[in-house]
Parts: sequence; structure tokens; C-alpha cells
Amino acid sequence: MCKIFISADPELYRCRSRSLRLSGVATSIRLENQFWQVLEEIGRRDSLSIAQLISRLYDELADTGGDCTNFSSFLRVSCLRYLALQLSGRIPADIEVPIRSLDADWVLAGEKRSQPLGEKIAFCAP
Repeated sequence: MCKIFISADPELYRCRSRSLRLSGVATSIRLENQFWQVLEEIGRRDSLSIAQLISRLYDELADTGGDCTNFSSFLRVSCLRYLALQLSGRIPADIEVPIRSLDADWVLAGEKRSQPLGEKIAFCAP
């Protein structure tokens, strides 16, 4: 099992920082290269640069009262949700289909909610 994961190209998990402005404030975001690649794909679908995509996500999260204190983690989870929704067929794999053209309620209706971590690893308890 581990060979599947440890054989990954180290460049994928190497971290890189990008400087940008969020709500007019200069900041830096540090993510692994693989997450930057996914964010680039998401942005490309709607003709947005990574900076434009991240700024839009930040503003929309803040506007809905979401927690922006751990925004880098929010971006990582967003990437994972994007990939999971693609695998489930809720987001088309065809990157020519813009995200903005999708019915968000329909896409999210197919999302499986995860169980609390304790329930998932209960089998490990003695």
C-alpha cells in the first residue's frame, strides 16, 4: 500500500508560496504544488487566474460568514472536494465546462458527507 503513496514525485508535495491581495490586504499563501495545480485547473475552467480564483473564494467565504482564519486549509479541502465531485460525476471531467455553468445545488446533492473521524477509525480501538 505505501509504495503507491511514497512513489509520488517529490515535486508534487514540495511547498510553494504565492503572494496576492485578499480584500485589499497583501498576503502570502503556502500550499503544496499539487494543490496549486488543482487550483489552476479550477480557475482555468472559468478563465480566472489563480489569484483571481483565490480572491473570489476568499470574498465569497467571508460574505457567507465562513471561517477565513485557516484559509490555506480551506483551499486544500476545496481542491479535494473538487476532485471527489469529479470522480462522482457531479462535476464534469471535461475542463472546458465552466464551474459557473453548473447547478451548485445539484452538484452538492451528490456529495457524500464524511463521518466524524472517530467513527471511521473505531475499528482500530482494542
